[in-house]
Amino acid sequence: MVDFARSERSTLGVEWELGLVDPATLDLVPRAGEVLEAIAGTPLADRIVGEMLTNTIEVVSGVHHSVSGVTGDLEDAIGQLRPVLDDLGLELLCAGTRPFALWQNQEVTGHARYAELINRTQWWGRHMLIYGVHTHVGIDDRDKVLPILAALTCYVPHLQAVSASSPFWEATDTHYASNRAMMFQQLPTAGLPYLFDDWAGYESYIADMKHTGVIDELTEIRWDLRPAPHWGTVEVRVCDGLSTLSEITAVTAFVQCLVDDFSARLDAGQTLPTMPDWFHVENKWRAARYGMDAIIIEDAAANERLVTEVIADEVERLRPVAGRLGCVEELELMNGFATWGAGYQRQRARLAETGSLTSVAELLVSEFRAGKP
Repeated sequence: MVDFARSERSTLGVEWELGLVDPATLDLVPRAGEVLEAIAGTPLADRIVGEMLTNTIEVVSGVHHSVSGVTGDLEDAIGQLRPVLDDLGLELLCAGTRPFALWQNQEVTGHARYAELINRTQWWGRHMLIYGVHTHVGIDDRDKVLPILAALTCYVPHLQAVSASSPFWEATDTHYASNRAMMFQQLPTAGLPYLFDDWAGYESYIADMKHTGVIDELTEIRWDLRPAPHWGTVEVRVCDGLSTLSEITAVTAFVQCLVDDFSARLDAGQTLPTMPDWFHVENKWRAARYGMDAIIIEDAAANERLVTEVIADEVERLRPVAGRLGCVEELELMNGFATWGAGYQRQRARLAETGSLTSVAELLVSEFRAGKP
């Protein structure tokens, strides 16, 4: 049995993975342990945690009803952390990958869970020098989880396109908007989710994965979208690392509005939209490759449109939902990506202007500090 905790409908939580860099070289540094030691015993200890690599910390929000509550929480945590970082001589930045960092130079946190991941996945596991944003939305009825998960899968390309921020890998332009998306799905339990007709089917899958030794615990299912039974949420893990709080705000509002809309439609006895699995696979690839220029398959009838046009229509459709949730202005920021550009576009523009990947890293640091592109 996989018990699903009951959560209040459409409550929110966000996890934001950040890289620690040296202000002089702007390269990643393995100093998360020092940061965590400096905040041990303080209220920040529950809000700033370690991750797989020692160059990474994760800022974790509390549970909130509103987008503004989540983003205010994240901003407050980072504000309290800043003096600690200044004393240690560290800066923060965020993107799906780092412009010039080498995976060979990174250290893995000394945790049995991560050691087993590396032992099992070897070359691919060691290459996981990637960063993401995870958004949790509360679900008030377990029977809603899988229909909502299936409907959300149709929105993977929207989220992938706006968050794409990993064009560079080891100082090379991959010509993908999101190289992270392509790399992360190489892990055995990562990538697009399997979709099940009922909870019993999901439980059977989990039981098989444990019986065959693929996983030891639920969190080792690393899908782009997944149930989070312990928290009573659906967890959206599609997004590359977002460089600014404004982008976090936009994506959080979009995800909350989508999930709340789906929940309301289920309450009204409606059937949620789905598409064939092969459309999802193609859409994810298109968004990872072309980002904001992706022509995506937008429905089961195989109609296609530019992803930014689809997003604009979705923002308009969801406006009444945002009004109910109190995040109209935050949702409107989703249209901002078409103006300020997604992360991969801003990074490539800086490289074209300066010819320097160090300058790209400087851009990421300055954007993170500013909180907006």
